[in-house]
Amino acid sequence: MSRDNLETRLRAIGAERYHDKHPFHHKLHGGDCTPDQVRAWVINRWAYQAAIPMKDAAFMSRCADPDMRREWRSRIEDHDGGIEDGGGIRRWLKLAEAVGLDPDYVASGRGVLPATQFAVDAYVHYVREKPLLQAVASSLTELFAPKIHENRIEGLLKHYDFANDASLSYFRKRLTEAPKDVAFGLKWVLDHADTAEKEDMACAALIFKTNVLWAQLDALWGAYVEPGRIPPGAWQPGEGMS
Repeated sequence: MSRDNLETRLRAIGAERYHDKHPFHHKLHGGDCTPDQVRAWVINRWAYQAAIPMKDAAFMSRCADPDMRREWRSRIEDHDGGIEDGGGIRRWLKLAEAVGLDPDYVASGRGVLPATQFAVDAYVHYVREKPLLQAVASSLTELFAPKIHENRIEGLLKHYDFANDASLSYFRKRLTEAPKDVAFGLKWVLDHADTAEKEDMACAALIFKTNVLWAQLDALWGAYVEPGRIPPGAWQPGEGMS
């Protein structure tokens, strides 16, 4: 097996399936979302952001290699942060406040679409239960994250009044955090996917993760864009405002 061929396969999955190609992101980055559509995105994306450190803690609980645990631990620290300064989760709540939402409402998890929650829960379960190779490979969507963060920063600053350095601090910070994380994860996958079967497992894991991200945007589109069917219990415009 060739490391270069596997990396080429993994990058091709992102080129075809990463959620930067979803029409909701084109709408958001192009300035065509209404304020309530932006708020719905912030609320639902929160469910995913809040689950990331729990997913990583579940992974570490299964990892017998202390060197790998030490390497992986920074992912939890990036999102949870310290007691005083917070991390990615707290920076996401700054965005919530900037778009007019009550951060406590967003942090409560109320109003998240059922399909979003199912997708997020499926991801945490996947990382908790699947072999370590697949758990690590599922994180490799970070290969493609810097580009979407750059486009998002540019588009939001251009089109929305709420956008500024404070409200977009989550995305700016991920421009340096994600490449660091993915450099380790990619090397680990390339080192350990040393048979054709394991190579296929790694690619399947990355496809699964792109599906998790895509499903969240499909749910958002169906509820708040068109045809606009908001399911029971999901956020209704006007709720949870600051």
